[in-house]
Amino acid sequence: MEKLYHIQLDDSHGAKYVLLPGDPGRVEKIAMLLDDPHFIGRNREYTTWLGTLLGEPILVMSTGMGGPSTAIGIEELFMTGVRNFIRVGTCGGMALPVMGGDLVIATGAIRMEGTTREYLPIEFPAVADFELTGCLVDAARDGGYRYHAGVVQCKDSFYGQHSPGRMPVGYDLEQKWQAWIKGGALASEMESAALYIVCQFLGAKAACILNTIWNQERRARGMDDTEDHDTMRGIRVAVEAIKLHMRRERNK
Repeated sequence: MEKLYHIQLDDSHGAKYVLLPGDPGRVEKIAMLLDDPHFIGRNREYTTWLGTLLGEPILVMSTGMGGPSTAIGIEELFMTGVRNFIRVGTCGGMALPVMGGDLVIATGAIRMEGTTREYLPIEFPAVADFELTGCLVDAARDGGYRYHAGVVQCKDSFYGQHSPGRMPVGYDLEQKWQAWIKGGALASEMESAALYIVCQFLGAKAACILNTIWNQERRARGMDDTEDHDTMRGIRVAVEAIKLHMRRERNK
């Protein structure tokens, strides 16, 4: 096949699994945990490396920030044969027990963004694949990491979250933020809803693990709020989760 317009990849990679960070700068770091990692392409926000795990090819590709570029990347990766998608990203905590340095495994996402509305009506839930997510949970537990599993909020505006009062629609942003917290949302980020809805539509499997950077709700209450930018915890868990999933698929 010809290389696809945005990601500039064809199906020669042979990978069924991909790890998806948002930041192109993290792709190489993730790829170094694979066997035989090597760079295979870069176009726009999509930087891609290829390696192997348990003898199978594995892609690592950045998506950029937000739903539109994430959806495009997933659509084109699917066209090249990828069927299992794991986002490895960052988030800000919302629930008070979620602290900087904790891992959040997103079982579902609040669709407070625009991309997924052009796929499915808002009533359709954005949920993770059960088996792939179970592998993340097992890998986090086996690795001894502090983690939380549950619903996250997915939005388009970073500054709408952090400075809602200065926005003309701040009244809506602030009221909904409190509603999400009362409903038990763990954290906020920007790509999970697109990941889940697009994969659901395509018939692919998707899961998401997030490294918590901080928790603005803890800070607002004068509680300890450690700021932690170490993303390797979630990356290691995601790599181990792929191995678990591969073994389980082979034993079926």
